[in-house]
Amino acid sequence: MALTDQTILVKITVALTIIMFVGGLINSILSLLTFQSKDLRQVGCGIYLLASSITSFLTISMFTVKFWFVVVTQMDLSIRFSVVRGGCVSIEPLLKLCLYLDAWLNACVAIERAILVFKGINFNKQKSQRIARWMILILPFFIMGSIIHEPIHRELHEVNMETNKVDINRWCITRYSPFVQQYNTIILFFHLVAPCIINLCSALFIIFGSARQRSTAQTKRTLREHIYDQFSEHKQLLISPVILLILSLPRLIMSMLSECVNPSNNRLLFIFGYFISFTPSMLIFIVFVLPSALYRKTFQESFRRWRRLIHQ
Repeated sequence: MALTDQTILVKITVALTIIMFVGGLINSILSLLTFQSKDLRQVGCGIYLLASSITSFLTISMFTVKFWFVVVTQMDLSIRFSVVRGGCVSIEPLLKLCLYLDAWLNACVAIERAILVFKGINFNKQKSQRIARWMILILPFFIMGSIIHEPIHRELHEVNMETNKVDINRWCITRYSPFVQQYNTIILFFHLVAPCIINLCSALFIIFGSARQRSTAQTKRTLREHIYDQFSEHKQLLISPVILLILSLPRLIMSMLSECVNPSNNRLLFIFGYFISFTPSMLIFIVFVLPSALYRKTFQESFRRWRRLIHQ
């Protein structure tokens, strides 16, 4: 069956996938233009955000690969069973690895910003760089180790359609024991919710820590006034993790509902919820670069420099 013969729902999801891939590509290019600057990479934040620019693109790319893999393997049943089984076992764990890594890199940025406020002039840039490089190396192994059960429990099944014995549907399913299912739910919550909570707590620490420091230096104003000023100045630090948490909720809800609700009966809800859960990977530039005067200036300088190189 050709793509033009597919249902309107499939055609809509094709359009959404293309839009998300293009949006993710633009986001990553703009972010890379910003964080390739050596000045920004003098501290760990710049290194984390450079890595996040790459992982965000990998996440959207793997999302696109998974979508087209599902569509093509359902349309073309002549594809070898071993190829489809290989994709069934590997694509989703790799997608989760990229998604979770992106979330934890953003959490590392929030933690370092909080440490910077706490340390003040005693903040060690060289140590920050070393820690960032080690974290970028360690996190993928930590995440992969926590989801290693997924490829082990993934199976590919072929089901003959009742209306046509020749027509076969291939389904990639997971079979968990009650213990592994409980562990899987805990890991899902941990990787999606914990980074958002870290972002939120770090933002509150930055706001109250900065207000306390200023109230010590500027005694004419009350601590409450300084806190209000810091809330106004750093409100994006609070808004961003809340938005990211809201966007992650559909994935959490679907993981719980899938045990008691048949997704095929609520296809539209599950599909769009799944799509929404990947939008944070398209927002690195919007969340981190646009609210920061320093990052915006660096981006503008990098953009002008690359434009001159292209026109030469």
